[in-house]
Amino acid sequence: MTMERNILVTGVNGQVGFELARSLQGLGRVVALDRQQFDLSDLDQIRRVIRESKPALIVNPAAYTAVDQAEQEVDLAMRINGEAPGVIAEEARSLGAALVHFSTDYVFDGTKAGAYVETDATNPQNVYGSSKLAGEQAIAQVGCASLVLRTSWVYGLRGKNFLLTMLRLAADKPSLRIVGDQHGAPTWSKTIATLVAHIAAQGGIEGNDWWRAKSGVYHLCAGGSTTWADFARAIFDTSALEKKPSVEPIPASEYPTPAKRPANSRMSCGKLEAAFGLKVPQWDDALRLCLAER
Repeated sequence: MTMERNILVTGVNGQVGFELARSLQGLGRVVALDRQQFDLSDLDQIRRVIRESKPALIVNPAAYTAVDQAEQEVDLAMRINGEAPGVIAEEARSLGAALVHFSTDYVFDGTKAGAYVETDATNPQNVYGSSKLAGEQAIAQVGCASLVLRTSWVYGLRGKNFLLTMLRLAADKPSLRIVGDQHGAPTWSKTIATLVAHIAAQGGIEGNDWWRAKSGVYHLCAGGSTTWADFARAIFDTSALEKKPSVEPIPASEYPTPAKRPANSRMSCGKLEAAFGLKVPQWDDALRLCLAER
């Protein structure tokens, strides 16, 4: 990929999109679009914008991410997360462009004892997970050169996420009751963007045949695992807080939500590390780096 080639990045006001618009600089001419400029619910706009910008690479972190609200907005979630990725893939195929698309640990039901691998059976337990799986399947059906990257428990220093919620609550809550029986890997948005930039740099050198040879589903999340309760403790311990709340772990059954969450969101990144010669950071190391930037 040369500086003359366009890299289209969607959702640039989101946690991951914001970081990608920066990490991909230098690999091409980054065309960074927000929801108004690239609305995944407007399939005609998607086609028009891609045809006008003629990207060599499309990186699509934009999505419908309101997990609980999706239980009431099924059609909208399915259009944005399920149909739109297929349209993007069709346009990428027509241009001979590569597509990097993001999916989620919620495509699994969370009943496996160990870490999920890419070949494990999917069985989403909520509308959000079902819509993201539909997007994966739409891309696969089109057959363009594409990487589908499943990630988990994304946080960062902007937007709405668990990290920022905990830091806000710490200011006036002496104690917090937080779910302690769901396991996963908190993943810093900047970790995702940095790894994608490394992958894109490799693909840019080799061209479209490289992207096609590497096409498939990969897991991209931080290494190791924790619970939401222990993640909260780590945030408080790592932050320079005047007041540090105590954390009481509770079962998920005591914190009911409209959308069911998987008890196990652990995913192995071995396939991604082997394919691209990369090493994902441990979740707690990444957290320290994130909070150092705060």
